[in-house]
Amino acid sequence: MLKYLISGGIVFILVFSGVVFADNNKIKIGYVDMQRVLNEVEDGARAKEKLKKEFNEKQAQLDRKQEELKKKKEDYDKQAAVLKEEAKRQKQQELQQDFIELQQLYAKLQKELSENELGLTKEIFDKAQVVIAEIAQRDGFTLILDKAEGRILYAPPSMDITNEVIRKYNERYSGGKKK
Repeated sequence: MLKYLISGGIVFILVFSGVVFADNNKIKIGYVDMQRVLNEVEDGARAKEKLKKEFNEKQAQLDRKQEELKKKKEDYDKQAAVLKEEAKRQKQQELQQDFIELQQLYAKLQKELSENELGLTKEIFDKAQVVIAEIAQRDGFTLILDKAEGRILYAPPSMDITNEVIRKYNERYSGGKKK
């Protein structure tokens, strides 16, 4: 809620501060859908593919561990009737420890995926910021808002610079390298 108030306050101040300035200092506001930029730039597609591949590898690793644990549990269930109490207790502890290790592995892999996703998206967002700043300076924008943040309830399509950002981003960073 505080984010909305601050954003609204900034826009309000910028819009109405134009009344104080001379008429030739017009305020020009645009917006960009950063989520769409992330999804549609070439680097975004490559990042998505890389994350998907990494997810599949980690999922396969988890599936193998889970299958091993399931097999151990089935073996224990078959042997439980003939095992002595001490052996039963030891097997149960081993199964419990294996289950805890599986949960820890899941948490570790999930954290790695999240960190990798954050790193890849941050890199794309940082590059997009450069492109947005260039477009804003070139076209005389005073303020560029992010539609993906959900703070824009309505704006005419003429204020949307998303397509231009995607096009310029791909021109500049095609193949992930700065031109």
